[in-house]
Amino acid sequence: MGRRLTDISTPARLADADEGISRAELGLATRNHGVPLEALRYDVTPPGLHYVLVHYDIPAADEAGWEVTVGGLVHRPLRLTLADLRSRPAVTRRVTMECAGNGRALLTPRPVSQPWLVEAVGTADWTGVPLRTLLAEAGVEPGAVDVVFTGADHGVERGVEQDYQRGLPLAVARGEDPEVLVAYAMNGGPLPPQHGHPVRLVVPGWYGMAQVKWLRDITVVDAAFTGFQQTVAYRLRQDAEEEGEPVTRIAPRALLIPPGFPDFLSRTRVVRPGPVRLEGRAWSGRAPVRGVEVSTDDGATWGRAELDPAPGDAADRWAWRHWRYTWHAEPGGHVLGARASDAEGGAQPLHQPWNLGGFANNVVQRVPVLCTDEAGGPGPLSPGSPGGRR
Repeated sequence: MGRRLTDISTPARLADADEGISRAELGLATRNHGVPLEALRYDVTPPGLHYVLVHYDIPAADEAGWEVTVGGLVHRPLRLTLADLRSRPAVTRRVTMECAGNGRALLTPRPVSQPWLVEAVGTADWTGVPLRTLLAEAGVEPGAVDVVFTGADHGVERGVEQDYQRGLPLAVARGEDPEVLVAYAMNGGPLPPQHGHPVRLVVPGWYGMAQVKWLRDITVVDAAFTGFQQTVAYRLRQDAEEEGEPVTRIAPRALLIPPGFPDFLSRTRVVRPGPVRLEGRAWSGRAPVRGVEVSTDDGATWGRAELDPAPGDAADRWAWRHWRYTWHAEPGGHVLGARASDAEGGAQPLHQPWNLGGFANNVVQRVPVLCTDEAGGPGPLSPGSPGGRR
């Protein structure tokens, strides 16, 4: 008897109370990676350190033959090569991108999926053509509601075979703030394969599920898009029977660059007594970041951090901002954290509200630190010492 797609593609589920990370989740974690938190020191994340989530496979992409079509409810359908896109006036925008499932592995019960902690984020300079320019060229017809974006990545999810597709409301797709890009460059170079080479969508302020990679088709439609990634996945639900609310803009978050140096396995940080410079990044996709507070006693008390000025170019306000704080460390164990607030009054919770898919988590990060002046051992081994080779 033949097997069916539903035999290999299981429904969404929650981990049992004592269930550890499964081999399937570990397999996802080896394919996808977050930014090493020490790399938050970079204003712009190097492409190899920027977080990556690939739903299916990285498709083979022939740049010379790649085309992006613009069709549906338009007066003049377009078929654009990469050369066509590059011939149009280009813009570059600095944008912080975060996975909608960032923090999922910290929830209890844990939704079984890509087991993100807090590292699923990065900031890049994206270069491309504003989507609104292409829609204006094509001429959107009356009655248009959504714009649907189709990537070249193809797979099965919860028994549904599909191309990766997402939709945006027409007003967002042709809006000026944020300005959606059809991007072909990252940090001044061609898009790397894992980041959507040769063409991808960039939607400033929105979680990563909206940023369709390996973009090949843009279709204007006369009804709200109801594809799998829009109405089944990426919804805020308490149970599977709910319609839920769509995941859209990024909730405010601050992350701390872990100070001192780490234990290899636990990642607990070690610092020396005295002044310790704490710093990190803060961002929000809903409104400009207004402030960052820092706690060195697991949230019992908070002090205000110094926040870098807002970007000079208002169009880059969808990028993270650097913050800093001086902590006078005393011997003992400590738990550090930082929380951001934005101009709309949004702020990070100390206890994360739960949802079935594990989306839009922005609970305050907890960084365990040991402050000690104790010498921890003989120091680094030389290459010729026993155990000194790698």
